[in-house]
Amino acid sequence: MSTRLVRIDAIRREAIDIVSFELADAQDQSLPRFTPGSHIDVHVGPGLLRQYSLCNGPERSGRYLIAVKKELDSRGGSRAMHEQMKVGELLTISAPRNHFSMNSMASHHLLLAAGIGVTPILCMASHLAAQGASFQLQYFTRSIEHTAFRADLSGPQFNGKVSFHHGMGPNELRDHLQSLLRIAPSGAHLYLCGPRPFMQMAGAIAALQWPSQAVHREYFSAGPASHAGSETAFQVKLARSGAILTVSPGQSIVQVLAQHGVGIDTSCSKGVCGTCLTGVLEGVPDHRDVFLGQDQKLRCDRMLPCVSRSKSEILVLDI
Repeated sequence: MSTRLVRIDAIRREAIDIVSFELADAQDQSLPRFTPGSHIDVHVGPGLLRQYSLCNGPERSGRYLIAVKKELDSRGGSRAMHEQMKVGELLTISAPRNHFSMNSMASHHLLLAAGIGVTPILCMASHLAAQGASFQLQYFTRSIEHTAFRADLSGPQFNGKVSFHHGMGPNELRDHLQSLLRIAPSGAHLYLCGPRPFMQMAGAIAALQWPSQAVHREYFSAGPASHAGSETAFQVKLARSGAILTVSPGQSIVQVLAQHGVGIDTSCSKGVCGTCLTGVLEGVPDHRDVFLGQDQKLRCDRMLPCVSRSKSEILVLDI
């Protein structure tokens, strides 16, 4: 995976517990272009690799903007970004990757963001506004003080396009989403990003009226539900070498492959980012990720070996 060194040129407090970082190439060279919905891997420190969405529109070249929420249960990444990073600090990042891409043929784009989920949505909204495309953004937060990028989203380019919602309880939120999503306009696409409870509620309501191929999701964590299931041993066969390896309870496919000298690019190791997506030639995966959609999982032709296992005795992988 290609990497490059970037410099932190600015740090800004965007909301309670949310700070943004403006990144520029360390040698003042141009940065790779990206599409709305993209993210980068950031090497925060030894053993700390984190994924952050690019917030700025792709039309703004030469800079990457990311935002980080300081999590109460931080495993070190968000805490380090908030407490250790300073202007002028150098960071190693990956090239942008996009697993949350927009449909360029959509007649209308409905963007729903909750909390820190606004980060890729802001990028999408900026791009759509610059293109003069049809879109609407609904942004849900605990309070005005928890609303990141409120000033940006209140700018003239977003006039009549952005609605802010603060402090909604579960019932009020459900009623609003049911009203908002009760009709799927022809050719429209829906984009969801936010905390897991919000994603589950919005996704379930959208599923009643919106075609599955028109609903796009970006998760920030896999959650405990994605790892549910039995832990029994199974085998994986590597199609290109013919090697057959045993995956024991408590081991991931990625770990077993690494033990036998077969490396797969990984990033989140939680079934969220899609970096380790691998082809399946035979067998039935036990999908435990949140990256693949339900229709994709039913095809059984791809899986995320960082968290997923097998329902069949053997899986033949396209490796």
